[in-house]
Amino acid sequence: MATFEIKGGYTLNGDIYPQGAKNEALQVICACLLTPEPVTIHNIPDIKDVNILIDVLRELGVKITSTAPNSYIFQADNVNIDYLYEQSLKSKASSLRGSIMIIGPLLSRFGIGYVPRPGGDKIGRRRLDTHFIGFQKLGAEFSYDAIGNYFKVNAQNLRGAYILLDEASVTGTANILMAAVLAKGTTTLYNAACEPYLQQLCKMLISMGAKIQGVGSNLLTIEGVEYLSGCEHTILPDMIEVGSFIGMAALTHSDLTIKNVSFNNLGMIPMQFERLGIKLELQNDDIHIPAQDLYQIETFIDGSILTIADAPWPGLTPDLLSVFLVIATQAKGSVLIHQKMFESRLFFVDKLIDMGAQIILCDPHRATVIGLANKFRLRATTMTSPDIRAGVALLIAALSAEGTSIIHNIEQIDRGYERIDERLNKLGAQILRIG
Repeated sequence: MATFEIKGGYTLNGDIYPQGAKNEALQVICACLLTPEPVTIHNIPDIKDVNILIDVLRELGVKITSTAPNSYIFQADNVNIDYLYEQSLKSKASSLRGSIMIIGPLLSRFGIGYVPRPGGDKIGRRRLDTHFIGFQKLGAEFSYDAIGNYFKVNAQNLRGAYILLDEASVTGTANILMAAVLAKGTTTLYNAACEPYLQQLCKMLISMGAKIQGVGSNLLTIEGVEYLSGCEHTILPDMIEVGSFIGMAALTHSDLTIKNVSFNNLGMIPMQFERLGIKLELQNDDIHIPAQDLYQIETFIDGSILTIADAPWPGLTPDLLSVFLVIATQAKGSVLIHQKMFESRLFFVDKLIDMGAQIILCDPHRATVIGLANKFRLRATTMTSPDIRAGVALLIAALSAEGTSIIHNIEQIDRGYERIDERLNKLGAQILRIG
């Protein structure tokens, strides 16, 4: 188990480029299974979760060529379906939730989808019913092997259907969408997720020959086609990493410029940081965060305490609530952080309390943060990263803390952030990777 040793109290300065979006990468890489033709994808992040998925496709028989850093060509012209039953897939899928999205393309093209129960962050219940109910609506038969912990769907002829999703699941929408593009007839997908990464997947599929209407809305209409061709696609910058860097700059009083952020695809992320009092300057497509000694949390118009809560797009992504929470610890004022989606994601706050933060964990979904207004710095401590997003929040806290902090289990951070220690050290951070 690798560890970060972080000397806190150093300010950062300079430019940083966000990596390609992890969540988009997992979707569009799976979409390569829909065609036997070459698919070129640029700006793929070099992170653990994405690399595991690339290994899964390689072992499925997909030809994969790296043409440049972060660029690959995928060609699924000789897929080995038998690999789905091998132990190697089970061990890889058990660490990666995104592996579930190979089912839609395989079902659509080959009539079968078989995958072990996927892993991922332990942040509460993350049910998969939405995926399989959608596949059943398209005509697939579903079975679950509780002993072997495998999901299986079969369908010789998928047919379009009206599907009302019981939740606006991003991976569920992506999976059903990829199954529907080669189905016969018309599929109407209502209450669909509409995040920019889902829009990117739709645009990629359309460039391959799919017929999709309603891109960017929660109502998608898919007219099935018989064949999809290859294409070339570039992944958006990762909005979660952009938000993490904004918070990092604020808490460490740093002067930082985040380059090429695709600002129009950030939604309300910049606005919510501004509500915490953080100054942002848009320069072309870059975000400049000037050094700021103090930032003050707004209140609502009636003077009541500000609430920051997650919601389906265009609401605030839940992946950034951990960052907002840690940033609020040194703000002037108070804020209620309401994590609606996952009931275990706020349990890392005990580590921040150990560092001197004033946080009341109201219940598994809500935490009230009373900002210290920089009157008292957080104290260094030893902690363990429980998941990707809490891990980077703890890293941000450690960068601002007084003394040297230790973060164990940094493999969790590596799952979502590309060489984060190397990139931050170039800006003035003092992070040592051990092990």
